Amino acid sequence: MNSLTNLLRRYAIATVGLFLIALGVAVSLKSNLGTSPISCPPGIMTLKWTSVSIGQFTWYVNFSLILVQIALLRSHFRWSDLMQIPAVILFGLLCDVCVWLCQSLPTDGYWLQMLWCLVAILITAVGLRVEIYGNAWMLSGDKTVNVISDISGVSFSTVKIWSDIFFVAISMAFAWFVFGSLFGDGESNIIREGTLLLAVLTGLCMKITDPIVERLLKRLVPIRS
Repeated sequence: MNSLTNLLRRYAIATVGLFLIALGVAVSLKSNLGTSPISCPPGIMTLKWTSVSIGQFTWYVNFSLILVQIALLRSHFRWSDLMQIPAVILFGLLCDVCVWLCQSLPTDGYWLQMLWCLVAILITAVGLRVEIYGNAWMLSGDKTVNVISDISGVSFSTVKIWSDIFFVAISMAFAWFVFGSLFGDGESNIIREGTLLLAVLTGLCMKITDPIVERLLKRLVPIRS
């Protein structure tokens, strides 16, 4: 019974982490200064196909990443890795909920937009630490980077940088081909300085927020290893 309680607690904490990460995506989109690299492809595609939500395109991108893992790992792909699927479904739904929640945020003026961008960085940093602390759900983006790192022998951080560049590059190419702009459809910006800030500053922010969040979580919701 205690082990079940501990497991449920892990998933509940990790789900809160996913919600915060999704909220970070929504706030960054609202800032109109660019979103995180891995959210650029679904963000760009939803500008083209407006009847499909950002959450649905997030599903498609992440399911594709799971297929990449299967192709790379083959027989070493574990059944437990399929838990990424419900995590992706849940995260996509949370993205749509958070985009709806952020609809009324004021964005008048560049400095207010930049403020929301910095808030998105902070929320994402906290969300990532909460998700890691729960040690339950795992999003396919980070899992794919980890798989490529293990197979290639290249460090996780280096693979992460190149994966971010890849996501931004294909998003810019798509935007240019469809809209004639590298950043979005001319009105909504998916790729801009905020994309670079989210890629660079989130990790740096975590160095500050991680000890605080970890200490708070251990005090409020302790879980066994």
